Amino acid sequence: MFFKIVIAAEHKKGKKVENKTNAMRILDRHQTAYHFYSYDGSKALSGIEVATALGQNPKQVFKTLVTVGRSKQHYVFMIPVAEELDLKKAAAAAGEKSVEMVKSKELLGLTGYVHGGCSPLGMKKLFPTFADEKAKEFATIIFSAGKIGLQIEAPLAALEQIVGLRTARLTV
Repeated sequence: MFFKIVIAAEHKKGKKVENKTNAMRILDRHQTAYHFYSYDGSKALSGIEVATALGQNPKQVFKTLVTVGRSKQHYVFMIPVAEELDLKKAAAAAGEKSVEMVKSKELLGLTGYVHGGCSPLGMKKLFPTFADEKAKEFATIIFSAGKIGLQIEAPLAALEQIVGLRTARLTV
């Protein structure tokens, strides 16, 4: 059985949310209002299953994918959970000849995050970050808070400001 907890992070003195992730602390530092959602992360879930568990539209829930270009530069791509990353479109957006997915075993050392809990916020290093243009259809998007079982809902503009996110057509 899945459970959902929705807590609005407040920027008021005396209000604390326990067990904040780096991504949440970054949003707090930028004084960005956000919500976070918690679900049972004890079982491996697909992005669509996470959206369903949270009672959210899968088109508004984004997964975070890390790639490496032919130049050896790393890139972060955010796409709706029901979609697939088009590697040719991703390469074009990044100005690369080609990109490929980073292997799961390399993800933790590179980003500080595990597969299934990768957030565009709070990685060990800031990589060029892109979101599928479909993100512009929503006032906010939902993405990993940096820990399996936690998701953040925040405005796209916050990611543009904090990580320099750009949008492009990225899906198949």
